[in-house]
Amino acid sequence: MITLGVIGGSGLYQMDGVEHGEWVSVETPFGAPSDEYFVGELDGVRVVFLPRHGRGHRILPSELNFRANIYGMKRLGVRRLIAVGAVGSLKQEIAPGHIVIPDQFIDRTRGRISTFFGRGIVAHVAFADPVCPLLSQSLVEVSDSLDIAVHHGGTYICMEGPQFSTRAESLLYRSWGADIIGMTNLQEAKLAREAEICFATLAMATDYDCWNTEAGDVVIEEVLAILNKNVVTAQRIVRDTAQRLSPEQVCDCEAALADAIITDRAMIPETVKNDLEPIIGKYING
Repeated sequence: MITLGVIGGSGLYQMDGVEHGEWVSVETPFGAPSDEYFVGELDGVRVVFLPRHGRGHRILPSELNFRANIYGMKRLGVRRLIAVGAVGSLKQEIAPGHIVIPDQFIDRTRGRISTFFGRGIVAHVAFADPVCPLLSQSLVEVSDSLDIAVHHGGTYICMEGPQFSTRAESLLYRSWGADIIGMTNLQEAKLAREAEICFATLAMATDYDCWNTEAGDVVIEEVLAILNKNVVTAQRIVRDTAQRLSPEQVCDCEAALADAIITDRAMIPETVKNDLEPIIGKYING
C-alpha cells in the first residue's frame, strides 16, 4: 500500500471517508514537528496528514520546523507528498478561488533552514525542476476532471511574511513573471527532494495580493472566507489523486540522493549517520 502525505489545514484531515484514523507522535533529531500526524486510510490508500501550522493555527510561517515536518513524513513511509496552501495571485487570470499547480519557485525567505545536511555531511541535490512531474500531472488531471478552474504550471514566490507584500514588492514580482505568492512551500519542496519524496503543490488563490488596486488590498477575513470554500475542492482533489497512485510506479525523485552525497563516507560523524538513517541509510550502509 502506497502512503500519501498531505500538509495543509485542518479541513484536510477532517475529510469524510478517512478510516482507522489516529494521531501519531513522531520524534525527530530536529525537534518537534508542527503537530502530531493524523494517519488513516482513504479508499484503500494509507494517508498521513499534518496540520502545517498546528491544530488551531498556532505557528507562524517563519517558525515552522520544516525539517522535522518532512523528516516525520519520511519516518512514516510517505512516498508522495502534496502541500496544500493559500496563495495570493499575481496574474489577472488567476482569480480568487482558482487552483494553481506550480512547477517553479523563487525564494524570497531569509535565514530559514532548508536542508537536512551539514554537521559533517555535504550533499547537493538537483533542484532545477523542484516538483515531481508525475505527481503534479496527477493533480492536473484530477482537477481538470472535476471541472474546476485550474492553472497548469507557474512560478510560486515564497516570501518570508508574516506580513503581506508591499505594493512595490507585489509589482516587482509581477515584473519577474511570477504567478502566485505564498509563505511556506519552497522549504517543503527542498526538503522533500532531499528525503527522496515526490512533492507537488496544490495552491489555492485567495486574493490578488496588493498589485491589483481595483480588487482592493488583502483583507484576512476575505482570504479566510475563500479558503474555507476551497476546502471541499481540495478534499476532492486529494481523494481522487490518491486513487491514481501506484506502488509500482517509480519516479526519479526517489533517487535524488544517488549521486548527491559527496562527503567521504568514512568521515561522516556517527551521530549524523544515525540521525539521517531514514534518508541516507541506503547510500552509506553496507
